[in-house]
Amino acid sequence: MRCFSCFNPSTTHDPSEDHYKTAIKLSRHEEEDRIVRLRREKDEQIEFERVKEESLKLAKEEEEKRRLEEESKEKGKTKQVDDDQVEDKGQINDSKDKDVNPPPPPPPPPSICNGCKSEIKDGSSVNAFGDLWHPECVCCLHCHKPVAMDEISRKGKFHRPCYKEHRHPNCYVCKNKFPSTEKGREYKEHPFWKEKYCPCHEDDGTAKCCSCERLEPRGTNYVMLGDDRWLCLECMGSSVMDTYECHSLHLEIREFLEGLFLKVDKEFPLLLVEKQALNKAEEEEKIDYHHAVVTRGLCLSEEQIVTSVKKGPKMGSNKKLVDLVTETQTVSTGCEVTAILIIYGLPRLLTGSILAHEMMHAWLRLNGYRKLKLELEEGLCQVLALRWLESQTFASADAAAASSSSSSRTPPAATTSKKSDDWSDYEKKLLEFCMYQIKEDDSPVYGLGFKQVYEMMVLNHDNLKDTLKDIVRDSNI
Repeated sequence: MRCFSCFNPSTTHDPSEDHYKTAIKLSRHEEEDRIVRLRREKDEQIEFERVKEESLKLAKEEEEKRRLEEESKEKGKTKQVDDDQVEDKGQINDSKDKDVNPPPPPPPPPSICNGCKSEIKDGSSVNAFGDLWHPECVCCLHCHKPVAMDEISRKGKFHRPCYKEHRHPNCYVCKNKFPSTEKGREYKEHPFWKEKYCPCHEDDGTAKCCSCERLEPRGTNYVMLGDDRWLCLECMGSSVMDTYECHSLHLEIREFLEGLFLKVDKEFPLLLVEKQALNKAEEEEKIDYHHAVVTRGLCLSEEQIVTSVKKGPKMGSNKKLVDLVTETQTVSTGCEVTAILIIYGLPRLLTGSILAHEMMHAWLRLNGYRKLKLELEEGLCQVLALRWLESQTFASADAAAASSSSSSRTPPAATTSKKSDDWSDYEKKLLEFCMYQIKEDDSPVYGLGFKQVYEMMVLNHDNLKDTLKDIVRDSNI
């Protein structure tokens, strides 16, 4: 006997029911969001009315206080006139009777503004958050502009629009609201720049600057280097595009090391290269520990054929830099260092920190330190990169004065080619970012090595020579 129960229509699943349930669920969420928004607006209106009532009440109290003081003064004058009239009639008044009326009460202490802490005169004040303020001292904590009492948010000292932007911002990239989940709005935030963005932009093809790591906001024109790296316009403003442009920076780093008693005596080429040339040279050197990080520089010790950037590119179509001129050469110096390679197109500050790192590798090899523990050698080079970045905040005169007065055997950094006072606000922020990258790196070689060597430096009072002795000891050489 054949069973037909599996063909019963009542047991067949209808997909439209799932779509209907989903629509009902979304509608319910939208209604809940609308109710929450209405409640928030109502609460803000109630808070505004409360602040307004308190301000009016305070104004009435001040007016009543002034009225009482004026009445007290009038009564004193009237009593004095009566006493004079009694004396004119021949009445004898005892001297004690003249002091019957007490002196008027002292004026109340001046009101102090909770913002600027100065006296509030002529009753020109507002009462907000339980304190008195000059009207101009009630400033928005977000935009730092004065807040009119009818614009203030119940959540704190914010303009209502600023509060929404600051506390509930839109996506930095697409400018839309963050996607809603069961736990609330979902977004990611850059740990240094603090820019909030939708999680999907990390893998949806949004351009990311190879220097500062910021994602490209919609409507902003990042440019593409010839090796498919993106560069934001702020970083491009100080980028080092070819080997010739890097020459002065190379000399500066050599002077910096010499100021730390780490003079590099040998001459070898410094070449700016594309990403593919750097990767090829890394394979030739048989370096296998860079897989967890992005390689930006190399100190070569083998003879190699290297293609370097001879002339920087110019802007082409589709936001892409084109017409880059390269040249190929064999690097061989007959010493422990054949060349230093740095990836082209990075800002001067980042290029300089990478070069300081690689020049420390060169000094170690030229002075016989070839068997140091890997993380300690990389950590020492990272410390040198950080020291060079820190040196960029000092003018040459300050460095010279500090050098003459320092009791340590390790002098401060050498002079810089540009005073920090002449930098743009973005360059100052980029300097902080470059130092942040070194300090907060959590990679097993560079990050751990930096933290170990930095602790040694602190214990040795920033003395590099003593720190190097500790590194040699811990490397069992």
